[in-house]
Amino acid sequence: MQRRGFIGLLAGAAAWPLAARAQSDDKGGSIARIGILLADATPESSARSDVLVKALADLGYIEGKTAQFMVRFPETTPDLARFARELIESKVDVIVSVSSLGAYEAKRLTGSVPIVFVYSSDPIGIGLVESLVHPGGNVTGLSLMGGDLIAKRLALLKEAVPKMSRVTFLFDPATLYSELSAQQDAARVLGLQFRPISTPTPDTIDQAFAELASDGTEGATIAIQPMMTRESARIAAAALAHGIPTVGYHPGMSRDGLLMSYGQDFTEYLRKAAVYADKILKGAKPADLPVEQPTVLKLAINLKTAKALGLTIPTPLLIAADEIIE
Repeated sequence: MQRRGFIGLLAGAAAWPLAARAQSDDKGGSIARIGILLADATPESSARSDVLVKALADLGYIEGKTAQFMVRFPETTPDLARFARELIESKVDVIVSVSSLGAYEAKRLTGSVPIVFVYSSDPIGIGLVESLVHPGGNVTGLSLMGGDLIAKRLALLKEAVPKMSRVTFLFDPATLYSELSAQQDAARVLGLQFRPISTPTPDTIDQAFAELASDGTEGATIAIQPMMTRESARIAAAALAHGIPTVGYHPGMSRDGLLMSYGQDFTEYLRKAAVYADKILKGAKPADLPVEQPTVLKLAINLKTAKALGLTIPTPLLIAADEIIE
């Protein structure tokens, strides 16, 4: 979906009917109504929508033939509840929410419409599911294993920056969940001084890195949150401008310029979410579909950023890397 078309959809979203009429294909069969709840109206969300729709099409859900896609995306986070309500009132057969916050808002409003979250760092902690193996309700999806991988990311950053003794954790206070304590624990195990710093808006990111540079911080890690995903390129630019080695949580962040990242490929998660939606549309219950945890983790290192920061990445790290950006 091109940006122009995506923004056109945004402009027309309010005009879409709140109660979609049942449709039939040319053989008289029913058309699956699939609600897609995106985190925002950015080009990054547009790209994720493209991947998701393509993955569903590969499974046989073709717009106007076998499926009706009802895409909603707020301009501001508080609108997530409004658009979740619209999808529910439109009587969709399933809601695929790219963000865990969108899934949470949808769950608050319905206990009957199936919901698939594409990624969540703490689906149990925020109340999306009762457990990973037995979700126990109308919600299932894919876990980012946020807490389990925090210590690994910090250890990788310490390996890349051996002299690091102080690390700062950047987070959006609106959607922190339980990650702060896990970051503190990981830093303590590595013997690092730890400092959290709030970045409530994108405009505060550069200011935060300027502050880190002035107080001698030697490394930074960032929260697994929607704003941080959206602002990956801005974070990378600010980190580089102020000379702060920073680790991210998915390979795209290193492609945007962060020194390194370790985690899941978000594109693959979108494809897997489409498979979950397909199973539900064929009769499976979310309560019976265990939350999937990542099976493939990727370490990405940006050597261009390393050179600009004056760092020499240790050979073992380079050998372990799945992707090297030069």
